[in-house]
Amino acid sequence: MHELSIALEVCAIAERTLGDRVPQLTRVGLEVGDGAGIVVENLTFCLDTLLTEPPFRGAGVEVSAVAGDVLRVSYLEVDDERSAH
Repeated sequence: MHELSIALEVCAIAERTLGDRVPQLTRVGLEVGDGAGIVVENLTFCLDTLLTEPPFRGAGVEVSAVAGDVLRVSYLEVDDERSAH
């Protein structure tokens, strides 16, 4: 199941991009193309599982279906209120 390796890479991207703000991550947005060869349900399951573990603390996942062989992290949403405490 290559969706697990993709999910692990998405988590690594979030960690590299957000640095010490990773605990404030609330949602990950992905674009997945219909020709990407990815089973969206499997990818979502893997991400839901990984994002419950530290350092993520329960961030959600939003997958947008697009045409083509696209796979992209479209956004990383953080809660600035959590980071202020």
